[in-house]
Amino acid sequence: MFDILLTNEQRALRDEARDFAREVPRQLLLDMDADKVRYPREYVQKLAARNLLGLRFPKEFGGRGLNWEHEVLALEEIGVLGASLACLFSLPSIVGEALNVFGTRAQKEKWLRPALAGKLTVAEALTEPRGGSDFFGATTRAMRVGSDYVLNGQKRFIVGAEGADFFFVYARTGDEPRALSAFIVERSPQVEVQHVYGLMGTRGGGTGRVYFRDARVPAENLIGRENGAGEIFNQMMIPERMTSAAGALGLARAAIEIAARYADKRRAFGQKIREFEGVSFQIAESVTRLDAARALVYQTARAIDANDQPGRVRRLVSESKKVATQTAWDVANAAMQVLGGIGYTNVYPIERLLRDARLMMIWTGTNEIMNLVIQHEYYKELLAAKSSARDVELDAVNAETDGEKVYE
Repeated sequence: MFDILLTNEQRALRDEARDFAREVPRQLLLDMDADKVRYPREYVQKLAARNLLGLRFPKEFGGRGLNWEHEVLALEEIGVLGASLACLFSLPSIVGEALNVFGTRAQKEKWLRPALAGKLTVAEALTEPRGGSDFFGATTRAMRVGSDYVLNGQKRFIVGAEGADFFFVYARTGDEPRALSAFIVERSPQVEVQHVYGLMGTRGGGTGRVYFRDARVPAENLIGRENGAGEIFNQMMIPERMTSAAGALGLARAAIEIAARYADKRRAFGQKIREFEGVSFQIAESVTRLDAARALVYQTARAIDANDQPGRVRRLVSESKKVATQTAWDVANAAMQVLGGIGYTNVYPIERLLRDARLMMIWTGTNEIMNLVIQHEYYKELLAAKSSARDVELDAVNAETDGEKVYE
């Protein structure tokens, strides 16, 4: 974000996050991408030690009492490290949303506070083999047995699974299509995590498959009401998609900077390649798109902080996730084109950023799902009330020729 638009408090936080990102060991990034690291617990603990986790949560539970603008600002800086580390930064914020909004005070003390302090690590277990974007297609089942629930089923593509001390789990608690509930499930012998994926990118973040085999969960671990997970899911889509968008800004920025510096140093045909329009226009297009995406994401953060209309927030959040992640992919792709053959090697990190960016358009709801949400909420806004704006349709020469306006 441009400094002129930031408060002193925001600049200070941006610099904190920037300093932290600069200090992350290069070897950690290399080892994670080579799948030599299963879960970087020390990284999460260092974030907590700097009080960078859960920035927008209440101070009484270990947060800083800040807002979405602050979180987006910090996460853009962390996003330059790649998708895995950005996601691990985000998980306490995502799961913390459910605990903060729907949890009891006892649940916040037991799980939110230690998660923000780095004493417990967390993963969200939503996606299943039969249900990802189809949230209510989940088949993991929780049956009430006395004072417990007994969970059976599996989740997959769970980032952070290998290092998680507890999971935020959606499970079916009835036969009705929307009878899903949300639980905190602590790691136990009945909760098995398997590392089974050879991922194209976003490696080293502990992504795995989670099996629940007669896992007993105390009823006090139910978050919100039984069969009330739909409401929780809708709330959690805000942090899921906003953190995806903010991290994508950082990744895109990193890719642009690498490409622009390369174009300023690389010479061909007797001059710097940045002096050729074929190169300079790609840089210009990338910078413009990043600035536009950033403006949208920050506008959305302000709308959330201002408690804007829920439907408009859903639309803006979906727009932000779609635009920022598509921008990250396109910008990283353009950066590779600017670097040419050397960009296709691991001499530069562009190929890693490109691999990471590809997943961003899939997770936390595919960009196609974002389009569904955007148009749905837009039509609700458009048709809900008569606009005070000029009706431009009436400015046509033959606007009154109703016989020509055939709709059926």
